[in-house]
Amino acid sequence: MTFQIREDDLSDMRVHELIKLHLHGMFQNSPPGHVFAFDLSGLKAREITVWTLWWGEHVAGIAALKALTPEQGEIKSMRTHPDFLQQGVGSRLLAHIITTARDRGYRRLSLETGTGPAFDAAFLLYRRFGFTEGGAFSNYEKSDFNQFFHLDL
Repeated sequence: MTFQIREDDLSDMRVHELIKLHLHGMFQNSPPGHVFAFDLSGLKAREITVWTLWWGEHVAGIAALKALTPEQGEIKSMRTHPDFLQQGVGSRLLAHIITTARDRGYRRLSLETGTGPAFDAAFLLYRRFGFTEGGAFSNYEKSDFNQFFHLDL
């Protein structure tokens, strides 16, 4: 068996459970007012594309790409299921998003994330793919908690 990435229509209850797990983790590890992760309805917005990574019948991870402008996209809702940690799920999904962004003609990918130990693995992943820390973008405002990463394509 191999991992398979699918563009997701968000109809599968297993995906719903992973989204709930993601949101729970964000609220546990972020101060009030600093969680910008999307719930199920937010991920269904027209400007967002969602992918899931599957191992057979098991959802191993989720990631989304939000179109900000014709030249910039934002990575949203990256989460690996706890049963699949340290198996390359995040790397596969991030590589897929970067390829898609290039195919769409984006010149830049950006993301907002928090600080602290719960976010350390994400920092390492983004840096490994060439993302660099930078300023706030879109409607975000800089705070002591959040950080912004960008990748020029």
